[in-house]
Amino acid sequence: MEALRQDDPRRFGRFTALARFHEGASAVRYVARDTATGEVVLVTAARPQLAAVPVFSRRFRAEARTAERLAGGWVSPPVGLGEEPEAPADGPEPLWTAAAYVPALPLAEAVAIAGPLPERALRILGAGIAEILSRVHASGSVLQGLAPGTVLLAADGPRLTAFGPLGAAASAEVGPGGQLSVRLGYLTPEQIEGKEVSAASDLFVLGLLLAYAATGTTPFTEGPAEEAARRIAEDEPELDAVPDPLRELIASCLAKDPAERPAAGTVAAELALEGAAGLARGGWLPERLAAAVTDQEARVLALEPPEDDTEPEAGSTETAEAGAGAAEAEAAESGPEETPEPEDARPEDPRTDGARPEDPRAAPEPQDARTAPEPEDARPLPVPPADASQTKASPAGTPPADASPVNAPASQAPTAAPASVSAPVSDGDTGEDRGTTRFLNTGPRPPQSDRPTTQLALPHELTAPPGAALVPAAHPMPPALPAAPGTPQQPHQQPSHTQGGPAPYPAAALPAGPAGPGGPGGGPMVSLPLPPAPAPAPDPGASRRTLLTIAAAAVGGLVVGGGSVAALGSGDTAAATDDKPAPKPRRTLPGQAPEPRWIYAHPASESSPLTTAVWQDKLLVVTSESQASAVDLRTGKRLWQRADGAKGQAALAAGDDLVFVASPTEFLWLSPKNGKVVHRVRYTEAFTDLPGLTVGRLAGSSGPVIWFTGSHTVTVKAPKPKKGKKKEKDKEVVQAHFFAYDIVQRKELWRTAVPAGRSPGTPAYRVVAERSADVLVRQDAVSLTAAEVKAAKGKGSVRSFDQKTGKLLWTKKYGAASLEAATTGDEDGALYAAVGKDLQAFEADTTKPLWRVEGSDGSWFGTPLIAGPLIHTTERSRLVGAVERESGRLVWRRSTEVPGIGNAPSLTLSSSEKTLIAADAIQVTVFSAADGERLWKFQDIGSADPKGATVSAPYRALTFGETVVVQRDRSFYAFPVA
Repeated sequence: MEALRQDDPRRFGRFTALARFHEGASAVRYVARDTATGEVVLVTAARPQLAAVPVFSRRFRAEARTAERLAGGWVSPPVGLGEEPEAPADGPEPLWTAAAYVPALPLAEAVAIAGPLPERALRILGAGIAEILSRVHASGSVLQGLAPGTVLLAADGPRLTAFGPLGAAASAEVGPGGQLSVRLGYLTPEQIEGKEVSAASDLFVLGLLLAYAATGTTPFTEGPAEEAARRIAEDEPELDAVPDPLRELIASCLAKDPAERPAAGTVAAELALEGAAGLARGGWLPERLAAAVTDQEARVLALEPPEDDTEPEAGSTETAEAGAGAAEAEAAESGPEETPEPEDARPEDPRTDGARPEDPRAAPEPQDARTAPEPEDARPLPVPPADASQTKASPAGTPPADASPVNAPASQAPTAAPASVSAPVSDGDTGEDRGTTRFLNTGPRPPQSDRPTTQLALPHELTAPPGAALVPAAHPMPPALPAAPGTPQQPHQQPSHTQGGPAPYPAAALPAGPAGPGGPGGGPMVSLPLPPAPAPAPDPGASRRTLLTIAAAAVGGLVVGGGSVAALGSGDTAAATDDKPAPKPRRTLPGQAPEPRWIYAHPASESSPLTTAVWQDKLLVVTSESQASAVDLRTGKRLWQRADGAKGQAALAAGDDLVFVASPTEFLWLSPKNGKVVHRVRYTEAFTDLPGLTVGRLAGSSGPVIWFTGSHTVTVKAPKPKKGKKKEKDKEVVQAHFFAYDIVQRKELWRTAVPAGRSPGTPAYRVVAERSADVLVRQDAVSLTAAEVKAAKGKGSVRSFDQKTGKLLWTKKYGAASLEAATTGDEDGALYAAVGKDLQAFEADTTKPLWRVEGSDGSWFGTPLIAGPLIHTTERSRLVGAVERESGRLVWRRSTEVPGIGNAPSLTLSSSEKTLIAADAIQVTVFSAADGERLWKFQDIGSADPKGATVSAPYRALTFGETVVVQRDRSFYAFPVA
C-alpha cells in the first residue's frame, strides 16, 4: 500500500478512499471505507485514459457483471459500481467497482515470501480456482482472468479478483478508431498456433499457476528465452519439483492438445474430493503467510481518511517523483541511460565493478510515453541510496545492484544491452517496450519488426497498427522468486505491495519474439482485439479472410473465427454457435458431474419461472408471470405454452391424462399434448358462498387430493346501539378456511374455518405429515398475526385435521421448537423438528421426546427428508447426513463444501432413493444416499449474456426415473443419476 497521490480520486460514490492498494495495467485499486457503515472495501478504478474509450468502458462493466454472477464461494461479492463517471475539476473520474475487502496475499507475493506451497495448500488453491472455472465453463464461456497477481490467498481459501482479460492484463493499447488490444502475461499452445481460446485454455493457465506455486518457477523455463514459444508449443513441461501426487494432474492440464486437458470439475474433484473449503477447514496457509495476511488486515483496518489539505511529507510520493524528474533531466544531458535488465533474465558478469546507478525509475522517458505513475508492485525493490558521484561515473551499461540475481555473488554484476525505457510503439525502429518486457522478466534485444511476434497470437490483420498509442501499463520488476526445492536461497527483501496486479512468471517462462527476449512490442504477450461494436457471430464455414475482416471490424468479445465458446465478460452478447460439436467423453472421476442429457434455457423474452414440476415423468411444467409451458423430459425441447396458466402454482397430475394448475383465479386442467384447456373451474363458481375468495399457496397433495387455504372478506353489521348511544360502523372482517379438494373428480371434499392470518388474511399452511386418520399441518411464521406471535411465546405448534371431515382435532407444541423450526413427520406417528441447534424426534400425539441428534455450533437443521428406515438431514453449516428413524443413530454426515453459512440445502431423492441431491444458492451436491459418498457437484454461472441480469436464484432439483433436473432461474440441466 501507499498513500494517496495528489490526483487520486477521494470519493467513489459512498466510499472514501484511504490508500492506494496496487496499480495494474488497466486499473488502480484503492482501499476505501463506506462512510455510513464503516465497511472496508477494495475499489478498482479504471485508468482515466482507458475509461474514455467506449469499448473499454463496455468491457469493464461486463467484467464487473461477471463478478456479480460469480459472487459467492471464492469470489467476493461486489458492493458498488460506478455507473457513469463524473467530471471533477482535475479530470474525469474513472469507472470503478467495489468489492468487499478480504485480507489476502497475491500468489506471486506469497511465493516470494514463503517459497513454494506445500501439497495440501496446493490442493486447496487448485480446487478453489477450479471450482470457479467450473461455474464459468458451465455456461460455455472462458474466463481468461488467471494470473499470479489475480489469484489471492486468504485465511480460509483462495480468492479470484479478475473476471476477464482486462483484470489480468499486462498492458493495453488503444489504436486509431478506438480499437483496444489487451496483452495477457501468458500464452497457450493453441494461441501460439493462432487458434482461438476455449475453456481448455483456462485449464492450461491453471496448470501453469499450480506448477508455479509448487516450485517457485514455471515449467518451461529451461532453455533460451527466445525459444520459449517453441517450448510451450512442443516441449514437455519440467515438473520434477512438483509433489508426486500432483504431477500427473498438472501435466494433464498442460497437455498440448486442448481436448486432452481435464475439465475444471475433474481437477477440483481430484485435488479435493471434499471441496476446497472442507480441505481448508482449520487453516491452510503456512505460518509465515498466515502472519502476513494478519498483518495486512491490521494495517488496512488502521487506515484513516487523509486530510485533503495536508502537504506531502519529505520522502513522500511527490518528493520521490520530483527526484526522479531531476534524475531524468540530468540523464538527458549526458545521453540516454540504459534500463537494467530483469535479474533472472541476464547472464552473470564476472566484473567486480561495485558502482551502483540510481534507481532505474529515474531513467529518461519520452514525454508522452507515460501518463500514469508506476505501480508499487511493479517497481524494482528498494536499494540503498547511491552516491551521486558514483552514479555519474558508472558505465552506461552497468545495471543497479538490486537487479542482480538473488543468488549471485556480491562481487558479480550482470550486464545489460542498450535499450530505451517505455518506447512508444512504432514500425519496428524503436527499442523494446520496457513495460512489457520487464513485466515478463525478459531482457532487451535489438530492434526488430513486431510482425512475427504478433503472429504468435493472432493473424497480423488483427493487431494494433503501428503508431497506436500505448496506454501506460505496469512496469514491474518483480521480487526474485524463491529457488526450486533443494536450491540454496539468499535472503531477499519482501515485496512492499500487499495485493498486486498480475505478477510475472520467471524468466523465459513465456515466449518472446523471434530475435530473443525483450523484442519490440512486448514479445510474449498476446494481443486480443476488443472491437467497439457488437455483431453476430460469424459462420464457422466462412473463409478465414472473411472471418478476420469481420472480427477486425465488429465482432463482439474475444473469439475470432466463430468458435463455439464465447468469451465471458464481453461488452456485447456472448453466445455459443448452434453447431457446437458434441463434447468428447471425459474421464470418469469421483466428483465430476456427468454430461447433461439435455439443457433447456427458458426464453429471455419471457418472465422468469415461478414454479416447476415434473408431470408423470413425461413433462417439465414451468409457470411464470405470463404463461405456463411444458418441456419434453426426454429431449429438453419445449412443446407448448398457455397464457391461461400465468402465475400458476406447481403443476400436478390429475389422473393419467390431465395437467392440473391452480392459477390466482381458477383451477385449470390442461392437455399434456398441446396445453389446451380441457376443464376450467373459477373460484367464483366453485365457491359461490365465499364471494371474492382468495386461494393461497397449496399446503400439500396426496394422490388426487390437494389441501389449500383461502380467505375472503365479509361485512359484519354493527350491533344496534343502546338508547342514547351513537351507532358504530360496520366492520370488514377476513374469514379463512382450510380446504380439501379432489382434482380428479373436480369437487370440494371439505372445508373448516381457521384463524385468519396476517394481512391480507390468508394463512400459509404446510402439510408436514399425512396419516391414515389425519393430516398434520404447520403454519408459516410469516403469516401469523402479531397477537398469535405474542401468544406463542416463541414456540411453534402443529395442528391435526381429520382426513374425512376436516375437523380440527388438536394443536400441540413440541419441546422448544421455535415458530420457524423446520418440521416434518411420518405415517408412523413420529414428528421431527429442529430444536435449537439439534434435531429432535417426538411422538406426534403425546409430544414425548424420542431421541436427539446433535448439530454443529452456530447452525441449525433445515427440513429433513424421510426415506424408508433413514431420515436425511440438512444444516445451515452445509452439512448433509442420514440418521436412523427408529433410534436417531447417525449413519453418515458430509459437507457440501460450500464456503460459509447460508440457508440449509434443500434435499431431493432420486426415484430409486439411491441418490441424495442437496441444492442451495451456490451449487448442487450429489451424494450416495446409503453411505454419503459425494458423487459429484454442479455449479452454473447463469446467463452468459454480459448485459443480462445477475442470477441470484437458488438451485432446485426435481427427479424422475434415472434423471435429476437441476434448475437455476432460467437454466435447466438434465443429469443421469442412479
